[in-house]
Amino acid sequence: MSSVAEKLAKKSTRQTSTKQVRLKLVYVDFWSSVKLSFLVAICLAIVTIVATFLIFTVLNQTGIFAKADALYTDIAGSSSDLTSILSVANVMGFAVVVAVLNTVVITALGAIYAVLYNLSVKITGGLLVGFTNN
Repeated sequence: MSSVAEKLAKKSTRQTSTKQVRLKLVYVDFWSSVKLSFLVAICLAIVTIVATFLIFTVLNQTGIFAKADALYTDIAGSSSDLTSILSVANVMGFAVVVAVLNTVVITALGAIYAVLYNLSVKITGGLLVGFTNN
C-alpha cells in the first residue's frame, strides 16, 4: 500500500537541479513607481486616520483630556477651554489633513525615487539581483 507520506518521501529524495539567474535592474518605470507609492500612501493614510481615532477615543475614555483641561484652566484662567479645542471633529479633521499631506508627499517621493534611480543607473550600471528556483 502506498500512502501519501511515502509518496512525499520519495519526492524529497529526488535531486532537483538548482538554477540560478542573475539579473540587473536597470530601469524603474516612472508611472509604476508613482502608482505603487500612491497605493502605499493611501494605506498609510487609512492607518493614520484609524489610529488617531482609536488613540483619541482611548485618551478621552480614560479621562486624560479632562485632567489636562483642568490643569490648563488652572494655569491659563477660567476663560480658556481645552475640551472645545480637542473635540472629535477637530482632531479627526487634523488627522485627515495630515493624511492628505502625507499622501501627496509619499507619492512625490516615489516619483523622485524613480527619476533618481534611473539617473544613477547610468553611472552605477544597475542593481544586481540573483534568483534561484528553490
